[in-house]
Formats: sequence, C-alpha cells, structure tokens
Amino acid sequence: MESQTKPTIYWSVLKHKDWKIYIASTSKGLCYVGSQNMSFEELATWSLKRFPGSPLVEDGEKLQSYTVELIEYLEGKRKNFTIPFDYRGTEFQLAVWKALCEIPYGQRKSYSDIANYINKPAAVRAVGAAIGANPVLIIVPCHRVVGKNGSLTGYRGGLDMKTKLLDMEQ
Repeated sequence: MESQTKPTIYWSVLKHKDWKIYIASTSKGLCYVGSQNMSFEELATWSLKRFPGSPLVEDGEKLQSYTVELIEYLEGKRKNFTIPFDYRGTEFQLAVWKALCEIPYGQRKSYSDIANYINKPAAVRAVGAAIGANPVLIIVPCHRVVGKNGSLTGYRGGLDMKTKLLDMEQ
C-alpha cells in the first residue's frame, strides 16, 4: 500500500527510432517525461526534488499505456493524449501547465499569450519559469511556446528536441 507522502515512482525508458526518453508515473498517473537522450540522472535528480524519499522502481509494464500514446504521437498518429497525470506543482505552475495543454497540436503561443490566458498578463517571466519547471515534456506541450517574435526560446529538453517536435507537428 502506498503512503500518501512517499508514492512509488515507476519508471521506464521509451525507445523509438532515434528517441530515448525516461518516463515515470505514480499509481495516479504520468508524472515525468524526460529530455531526449538524457541519462537516468535527470530523472533521479527530479524525483529527489519533487518526491523526496519515494522509491524509484523500473516497471515497463506499469508504464505501457503511457509508452503507447507517446509512440503514437512520435509517429504522427496521435494529436491528443488521454492518459492520466499526477503533476505536483504550485497553484500558479498548475494553471500554466493546464494552459499549455489547451494549445492545439501544430499551433504555437507566446509566453505573453499564456500569461494573458491565465489572467496574469504581467507575469510573463513567472510563466517562463513555470514552463521551465514542466515535468511532463511533450504531453504538456511546452514545446509549443515560443518567443513573441516566433523565435525558439529555451526548452528543458534542449532546442534540438523542441525543433524536432515542432517540425513533426507541421
């Protein structure tokens, strides 16, 4: 039985064509999608910060439904995700991440678009910080957020990954 304070974090590596991404979930839903070709350390460090004391258990079977939807997306066969999430963040971060999920496939928004969407037009920098803290890359599509002039701005997964995802959605 999982205790409320220290849920088990189940993890697996999604490998598909030239993609290699660590993913993780709790019993409630997907909680982490890592950067392209990053090591296990990225997941371990994140887990320690967000779920201190939670055990990390490799379990590809538990993550199967998440892996299937991610691969369908990477193959261009899926535009929306139906899998459950278990994000942990501040109220502000959760509002930003929810707003990111409203950006339609193939479209792009600016940081100020997101700030306006959550009724905090002056909070563009804070929006940027919340986007940078997004634990679920791809599915919470922070890659769809670009600079006001359309320039590709920072991305936790690196600009190569961001470019690849945006190109794929065109």
